[in-house]
Amino acid sequence: MERTKALSEADWEAHRPAVFGAAYRILGTVTEAEDVTQDVWLRAAAADLSEVRDLRAWLVTLAARTSYNVLKSARVRRESYVGPWLPEPLLTGPDAAAAVLMDESVSTAMLVVMETLTPAERVALVLHDVFDFPFARIAEVLGTTPAASRKLASRARARVATVEETPRASKIETERVLKAFKAAADAGDLAGLVALLDPGAVYVADGGGKVTAARKPVTGPERIAKLTVRQIELRRPDTVRIIEVNGQPALATYRGGTLVWLDTVEVADGRITAFRRQVNPEKLAHLGHI
Repeated sequence: MERTKALSEADWEAHRPAVFGAAYRILGTVTEAEDVTQDVWLRAAAADLSEVRDLRAWLVTLAARTSYNVLKSARVRRESYVGPWLPEPLLTGPDAAAAVLMDESVSTAMLVVMETLTPAERVALVLHDVFDFPFARIAEVLGTTPAASRKLASRARARVATVEETPRASKIETERVLKAFKAAADAGDLAGLVALLDPGAVYVADGGGKVTAARKPVTGPERIAKLTVRQIELRRPDTVRIIEVNGQPALATYRGGTLVWLDTVEVADGRITAFRRQVNPEKLAHLGHI
């Protein structure tokens, strides 16, 4: 009689962060990554694992293949997205509900660039550079050859190189700048806001067509400062606090206990170079209320 091996709860909990981490990096959305993770769990729980030698690699492979199919099916929907697209913020730090493998590849800046890659490029890059998969195994996921998988990862790596090479401010420095920005914004201090913005600063907002948001990037300290103050006057938030998303501090703004927008920034030399505001309620819902 043949013996079968089932997935234990302990093994699943040990490898779940890798499964979710792979899905989130490929998809850029928490809700879709959670759906993929649940799907992997159900399929793994029903599978005979007696022939599986590397359970982590097997589970990540399943997550990558499922995420790849999701990306391909969502291609038209993503291409018709209203306004700029920003990743769904992932709560990290001590308050995070779920563990995830943390490194530069889950930063907001990296995920923004990842969205410009093809589905195959994203899978190849994540599996090779984050999980150290050989190209032969990546080829099985993508239904291509090892040589083609290598080219896909190389092209993707060239696209994300600018993010990896850009100096990243520490959490302490980023939080200091965010607190100063909040104070200036609350006071309606345009000069103070301008001083905290790099001359080449760019503001991008993601409303997804659900709420009012700038449909195109806004450039220049003066324009960004005026827009920031005007939005506070119009929406009248009552609570702003700093939380950690995607490995860096972010400004979470609430009204009536509901998160209405989330600001993530890139900081260099004490000034904000990139200001990203997530206002799409569908992408904020999973972060909950205060």
